[in-house]
Amino acid sequence: MSRDAPSLNPPMNIAATVVAAALLLCGHALLGGAQGWRQGALWLLGAALGLSLYHAAFGFAGAFRRLLAEGRGAGLRAQMLMLAVAVLLFQPALAAGEVFGQPVRGFVFPAGVAVLLGAFLFGIGMQLGSGCASGTLYTAGGGSPRMVLTLGFFVVGATLAAWGSDWWDGLPALPPVSLPRSLGAWPALLGSLAVFAVVSALSVRVERRRHGRAESIWSGGGYGWRALLHGPWPLAWGAVALALLNLATLLLSGRPWAITAAFPLWGSLAVDRLGWDDPVFWAYWEEPTRAEALLRPLAADRITVMNGGLMVGALLAACLAGRFAPRWRIASGAVLASMAGGLLLGVGAVLAFGCNISAYFSGIASGSLHGWVWIVPGLAGNWVGLRLRPLFGLDRPGGEGAATGERGSELLAAGTSR
Repeated sequence: MSRDAPSLNPPMNIAATVVAAALLLCGHALLGGAQGWRQGALWLLGAALGLSLYHAAFGFAGAFRRLLAEGRGAGLRAQMLMLAVAVLLFQPALAAGEVFGQPVRGFVFPAGVAVLLGAFLFGIGMQLGSGCASGTLYTAGGGSPRMVLTLGFFVVGATLAAWGSDWWDGLPALPPVSLPRSLGAWPALLGSLAVFAVVSALSVRVERRRHGRAESIWSGGGYGWRALLHGPWPLAWGAVALALLNLATLLLSGRPWAITAAFPLWGSLAVDRLGWDDPVFWAYWEEPTRAEALLRPLAADRITVMNGGLMVGALLAACLAGRFAPRWRIASGAVLASMAGGLLLGVGAVLAFGCNISAYFSGIASGSLHGWVWIVPGLAGNWVGLRLRPLFGLDRPGGEGAATGERGSELLAAGTSR
């Protein structure tokens, strides 16, 4: 359905909505009681991210696919708006070093061969798995069995990368570079905003040349309280919401939004519980900040809590929208694509110090050079992944993952069509 066309949601499933709301409230109460108010608040914050992602159908894999395959740039322009708002919000807070007594720091990591290789592999995985880190979580939470499979192999791939960190951890890299510190706060801020504006303008020009008009990121959804609750939202709403919620994450947890750092943790704990190996002796977990996470309960891990909240928030959004309807039949090609894509996503995210969220979104918002470096091989990987999709039957006419509709493949993966 076109973004400019009206969209009517199916009737809301009351029973499913009550169950999803109960999960959300029970999770908040249990975490708050066991781990303190901050963990309970992070669970709700994750849920708000999941609801925003679902209602705006805000994805990265689908946006990159439409850009590279069709010359449609609405998803890319929404990302530029998201990044612009985030940079404007983040830089004053990070420059201050603390907000309301809460110390805050950004994600500033080395840019090197591992980032280039990891982002490239991650980009291929995005297209084969039909989702990125956030897309995999919110579509899995929204009721997509295929994306649950992708998520499982995402964790396997991240665990394998953590196990083999002796190989990639020593690859050549620059030291961590903060652009505001290197260039100055104002040059870095104005330069970033200029890049976002130029990219948006170029995408509009290309889209108009190929299609006669450029899609608006402000249309394609409803307005008012009903639309806010039940969706769908315009892409621009999602972009602004994600930027604001990432700032809230920074203020509440002291660091920006991240997703994939929890995946090698989950996998390593499973390896330990099954008695396959002792991850505490892996080089990856010998790094002090990581070792602490391995020794604490999962409920104390902030990224894990937010990931869980995100999935429940997406489930609630799908129920509110009347679109929670899992499709249990998955084509064999899609199964293989999810397995291969998930492995590449996991390996790529660990090598590149993050994914489209922690490296690209939060990294650029933090002023880190590695965030800017990530997107170039990431797009190259998406281009390769696009050419591999037909091998798995993902882009056959009417097939799963075909790039139809204005909202991209994340909706198709979730079994929705708006």
